[in-house]
Amino acid sequence: MPDKTTKSMQLWRAFVPKWAFAPLSGEGASRFGGRWNPVGSPTIYAARELSTAWAEYNQGFVQHPALIAQLELKGAALADLTDADVLADLGCVAEIHQCEWRMQLDKGEVPETHHLRLRLIELGFDGVVYPSFMSPGGSCVALWRWNAPGTPRLDVVDPDGRLPKTSASWL
Repeated sequence: MPDKTTKSMQLWRAFVPKWAFAPLSGEGASRFGGRWNPVGSPTIYAARELSTAWAEYNQGFVQHPALIAQLELKGAALADLTDADVLADLGCVAEIHQCEWRMQLDKGEVPETHHLRLRLIELGFDGVVYPSFMSPGGSCVALWRWNAPGTPRLDVVDPDGRLPKTSASWL
């Protein structure tokens, strides 16, 4: 079993500006599903590098307006799937990162990454570190548990309190 050493790290998140009042909700991923979560499961997707956050947000398409926020994650048990030894310990191969999860979801199938997610949650992991598909050399984090009692702490770095507190700023 991979080491469950808790990590503290700086992350970057690019997201639709309309949701500036709720940057830690995970509701977008819950609504549509993602590489590491099924529909109905809130998940925070962030990157370890600012440039990776931007590349992942735009997915190689048109450059959409985005809000980019710095996050601070503390106390998360993350399975580092960028480490070949961790993959081997889990009985996985690097090809899991090439999983065609969107196509599988569209067909009503359960992607391999969703199966691994369930297994990792059972093993006590809060999320994964995985290589960026859109920014070679970059890495991302998918976080399944945060800011509830007994879970990792995730905060937005907003020292001047510039983020809105409600959606009223977009009405």
